[in-house]
Amino acid sequence: MISLVLFLLLLCNPSALVSSLNGEGNALLSFKQSIYSDPEGSLSNWNSSDETPCSWNGITCKEQRVVSFSIPKKKLYGLLSPSLGSLSDLRHVNLRNNKLFGALPLELFQARGLQSLVLYGNSLSGSLPNEIGKLSYLQTLALSQNSFNGSFPSSIFQCKRLRTLDLGENNFTGPLPSGFGPNLFSLEKLDLSFNRFNGSIPGDIGNLSSLQGTVDLSHNMFSGSIPASLGNLPEKVYIDLTYNNLSGPIPQNGALMNRGPTAFIGNPGLCGPPLKDPCSDAVASPSSYPFLPSNYPPQNPDDSSRKSAKSRGLSKSAVIAIVIGDVIGICLVGLLFSYCYSRVCACGKDKDENGYGFDKGRKAKKECLCFRKDESETLSENVEQYDLVPLDSQVAFDLDELLKASAFVLGKSGIGIVYKVVLEGGLTLAVRRLGEGGSQRFKEFQTEVEAIGKLRHPNIVTLRAYYWSVDEKLLIYDYIPNGSLATALHGKAGMISFTPLPWSVRLKIMKGVAKGLVYLHEFSPKKYVHGDLKPNNILLGQNMEPRISDFGLGRLANIAGGSPTLQSNRMAPASDQKPQERQQKSTSSDGATVVSSASLGSYYQAPEALKVVKPSQKWDVYPFGVILLEMITGRYPIVQVGPSEMNIVQWIQLCIEEKKPLSDVLDPYLTEDLDKEEEIIGALKVAIACVHGSPERRPTMRHVSEALERLAISTD
Repeated sequence: MISLVLFLLLLCNPSALVSSLNGEGNALLSFKQSIYSDPEGSLSNWNSSDETPCSWNGITCKEQRVVSFSIPKKKLYGLLSPSLGSLSDLRHVNLRNNKLFGALPLELFQARGLQSLVLYGNSLSGSLPNEIGKLSYLQTLALSQNSFNGSFPSSIFQCKRLRTLDLGENNFTGPLPSGFGPNLFSLEKLDLSFNRFNGSIPGDIGNLSSLQGTVDLSHNMFSGSIPASLGNLPEKVYIDLTYNNLSGPIPQNGALMNRGPTAFIGNPGLCGPPLKDPCSDAVASPSSYPFLPSNYPPQNPDDSSRKSAKSRGLSKSAVIAIVIGDVIGICLVGLLFSYCYSRVCACGKDKDENGYGFDKGRKAKKECLCFRKDESETLSENVEQYDLVPLDSQVAFDLDELLKASAFVLGKSGIGIVYKVVLEGGLTLAVRRLGEGGSQRFKEFQTEVEAIGKLRHPNIVTLRAYYWSVDEKLLIYDYIPNGSLATALHGKAGMISFTPLPWSVRLKIMKGVAKGLVYLHEFSPKKYVHGDLKPNNILLGQNMEPRISDFGLGRLANIAGGSPTLQSNRMAPASDQKPQERQQKSTSSDGATVVSSASLGSYYQAPEALKVVKPSQKWDVYPFGVILLEMITGRYPIVQVGPSEMNIVQWIQLCIEEKKPLSDVLDPYLTEDLDKEEEIIGALKVAIACVHGSPERRPTMRHVSEALERLAISTD
């Protein structure tokens, strides 16, 4: 009977069946209800049966009060619940890199003790409410990579403890108000890049004496002159003003001094050092005489000739005699030029119109006698060159041997066709045909190709000779027998068999490529930057030793006037390309899926290469790191993760954050090499250092090479 009474009491009062959740827990459950999708179950242990939310995932409490709410990168899809503002002791909110959308609820700013609000990498929109100024304890405001719009709220200046202000990559508009300097004196990081701010740059930004790293105002619509007060910033601060509408001379004081042009590009109106565009002088020549030097004094056209003759003391008859002499001289030079030009044209008509392969221009070489070979140093850039030019004393073949040899197509690209050429004596060469026609800049081509021909290193493909004519431009290299690293790692369509590279060989290749880049960066005559490093450009020799190829090829192709559809250092970021353009897949004979590496070139480019004009050696460090990741993981530089894609750098960072075991990251073909785990992890650490987003934080190739050498001496 007693049991029945208890049952009826419980039935009448169902709340007695569960524990009573406190108010903060209910507020957080409201947030959970506003989340439409939680694919990783990040909120799965948020249960109303608990007394407090302090044991819930992502929640940190102090004295049973919620002080931190942190669930980053978990693909939460939904809205920010206004109930979060009722958490009176809340200090930190970190919901970065999720899929939250909608506006910031005004109630959120009722949590007056909030110290950090980190929401970057979502899809939040709307304006930034003025209520943000109520957060007087706020130190970090990171809202970049969203879709916020509207103007910059001046109420932010009430957050006088702010250290990080990151509003980059949004849609903010309008001018910036004054007030940075006198109010945000604790600010250490300022990023307003990739918005649509306009008007002039507030001069009081120069009073932010605590700033560190980079002050990023790039990719906006700021106009007017650069405030000289920006020079008052700490000298170690890098000021990025690229891609605005700024104009006038660049102030040369303090933090603005000794900066390279890369901090100012994309502002056509800027002038003066460090740019090559000089500022116009106050006494510049009138616009009707644009060919005169800028310091040329204004003239009266009516009396200029009279003054000239008078100043030199020449009589009228002397001037007439000089003019007649000049006319006669010009006529004689014209007749001589016409004679020589007719001889060259006659030679061109005698060309073998039925030539095949590399044969164009052979008869011209033998029959054109207007200019002798020993006069080639005095030729104009428009005069054709019809001879094979050796760049190595060991070159023992001539053009006739090359043209008679058997040729097989190795590959085609936007730069041209590459042939495997076997001479009669058995010597095998690789010949790249740069294309036909185009501008004839022989002298420029000659200077560039001869500089490249001087490079000698066991890990760089040697350029042995070249040939130039109007119709043909050829580069002759050593032939490297074992194909490219891209094929060795992933195979290619049509391969009958595929033998994966063991770890010892991969490490050997890593070391060799590093040594080749160290040579280019530090020991080559001009301390070169390769600028287009990728697995396709790393060839493998007889003993699988790596040889870096295609150095300087893009520039040579442009000079030669080919059809450079080559991938340049200014490719659009991958996010601007359609998936079918980024990955072109085919199936090999063994059923494996093979991705066309020609479609992956942008993933090997350093992020800053898209907006910085002057190449840096750190541009080579980044793709080297991507290649290391590719060799360690066996994955392409674009990784499929569920229905979405991410580049291999993002993917490896995600694996580290989620503490994935090495076996989940490692190329399956390397499972037998797990006894070399220490070496593999060492190489992985080197790769991660190389792909750092900031070029200043990446190691030099010398340090990279030394680190790899310490991993295992026995692999050399």
